[in-house]
Amino acid sequence: MAVAEVLAHLIEEQADLDTLVAPLDEDAWKTPTPSPGWTIADQIAHLTYFDATAALAIRDEDAFRDHRATLQSLMAEPERFDSETMAPLRSLTAEGLLGEWRSNRAALALVANSLSDDSRIEWYGPSMGARSFLTARLMEAWAHGQDIADTIGATRKPTDRLRHIAQLGVITRGWSYVNRGMEVPSLPVSVVLDAPSGDVWQWQHDDATASVRGSAVDFCLVVTQRRHVDDTSLVTEGDLAREWMVLAQAFAGGATDGPAAGTWAEVN
Repeated sequence: MAVAEVLAHLIEEQADLDTLVAPLDEDAWKTPTPSPGWTIADQIAHLTYFDATAALAIRDEDAFRDHRATLQSLMAEPERFDSETMAPLRSLTAEGLLGEWRSNRAALALVANSLSDDSRIEWYGPSMGARSFLTARLMEAWAHGQDIADTIGATRKPTDRLRHIAQLGVITRGWSYVNRGMEVPSLPVSVVLDAPSGDVWQWQHDDATASVRGSAVDFCLVVTQRRHVDDTSLVTEGDLAREWMVLAQAFAGGATDGPAAGTWAEVN
């Protein structure tokens, strides 16, 4: 898939989330979400900040490296890191924050138009290919949007844009182990997912002895740590598949755990 198509899907995903939060009043933006310590405003602030740094990474590689060094120096101090990334945005009204997010994501879209399919972009971990880079932004918008949807009791209509997130989930299986200091299993796991459109997405391996099957929505919820696998309809066959779905983490950063089993059992 070409960079231009991934970018178009990113813009659509952001617009859908905008539609979800724009009608909320000031008090609603202060509502706590499933992410501990984060309100709806904090979810949007997080996206706002990193959409801006993503645009910087594309526009000015040297400036981004300087920014990255500063931010990485704060990672061992969560309060200072939080202050650096969130404090200025937390001072804004809901209307002001929404405007800032719209401005930052428009800037990202503008500079991303310059990317070619073989472009590479510096990021907080290893550099990323342009498609993976924009896919990661799409995944962030969708995952944080899920937290907001869960908070306000909204049901989002799934789209085949989830194909990007599912692909990211599949290719980050090894990362989910490495990030925890664990040995990456040598045997593959096949994945077969039912897409929102009715298509079937497959990542099959002839030598696989384990598999994950079920809804693409559920798979994306698990790899972004918005649901525990036991609270979904996913079927895992083989110990390796089960282990992966418990450890899965499709996003960068330190190793984290999603919600415990049973947290969302009644919802799903």
